Amino acid sequence: MWIAFKRIVRAGFVGFWRNAFVSLSAIFVMSVALFVIGATMMIDTLLAVSLENVQDKVDINVYFVTTAEQTDVDLLQTSLEALPDVEEVVFTSREAALEAFSERHQNDETIMQGLEELGDNPLGSSLSIRAKDTSQYEGIASFLSEQQAIEDPQNPLIDEVNFLKNQEAIEKLTAIIQAVENATFAIMIVLVAAAILITFNTVRLTVYTTREEISVMRLVGASNMFIRGPFMLQGIMYGIAAGVLALLILYPIVLWIGPETEQFFQFNLFNYFVSDFAYIFMVLVGAGIIMGVTSSLLAVARYLRV
Repeated sequence: MWIAFKRIVRAGFVGFWRNAFVSLSAIFVMSVALFVIGATMMIDTLLAVSLENVQDKVDINVYFVTTAEQTDVDLLQTSLEALPDVEEVVFTSREAALEAFSERHQNDETIMQGLEELGDNPLGSSLSIRAKDTSQYEGIASFLSEQQAIEDPQNPLIDEVNFLKNQEAIEKLTAIIQAVENATFAIMIVLVAAAILITFNTVRLTVYTTREEISVMRLVGASNMFIRGPFMLQGIMYGIAAGVLALLILYPIVLWIGPETEQFFQFNLFNYFVSDFAYIFMVLVGAGIIMGVTSSLLAVARYLRV
């Protein structure tokens, strides 16, 4: 068995180098497919981080009427803090809201003149409510709706609850991310299928050039595994080389866009690539080996009938 194994390995390496041009063609095509897989992993990570960042910033803002009594606001805040789904409730006074509004629009003369003409603070106090999980916001919104329903119409407390606007933003972002993920997955499947097909034809060509050697091996009683072995090894070599090449192509790209993603997404893609390099390496090289071996087995089984 050891002698047979050494012969299979030697035959595989000889076949790989003897058909160097054909091998390079297969490696190049597989590298493109593996690069798309790697790029898809990077894109999916960025999309997941962006969605998570948006979800972390989402809250429910409850705006009170300007005539709201502080005791009523405090009572509602206490009730909200007692809910098991609520992580945090932050109160903003009328004065703090006016100060933030003025600072935000300090360069807008029209708005600032309007505030001066009013002479009174037109803003009410508010509560910012953060849930422990984004799926729990609907329960909090339902609680607030119940509170609004039992209010005295002649003496309301809550002016507006902005949950629906935030919910629409989250749903739109989730739909966009899902569409992008589906598109990248479809492209990845097409390229992987193309890589397998081209590698299959490459191995088929290699098999054709060695058909006489295979006939001799069959005549002397060589087993099917002994015949398949060198071609499977070549497929493994194609996969390893293609995976390493895809990583070499991916490295400078993530190095270049890493600072940009950190600025825009607060997430450095290059740091992720480095920290999870072992996982990315195993995925790309493993996928390359699977594609190479699958192509080799299909070519040998179909066209040699071994």
